[in-house]
Amino acid sequence: MEGGFFTFQDFFAHTKSIIYILIVVILLGMAGFWSFLSGRDEE
Repeated sequence: MEGGFFTFQDFFAHTKSIIYILIVVILLGMAGFWSFLSGRDEE
């Protein structure tokens, strides 16, 4: 069983790192979408 999680701590650390990456991606996406929405009404 290579690459598996042997302890709860291994699983939790892996899951926590994935969550942090997803949070950063979502925040960047929201900032880009806000910029897109606010940039449309300049005319």
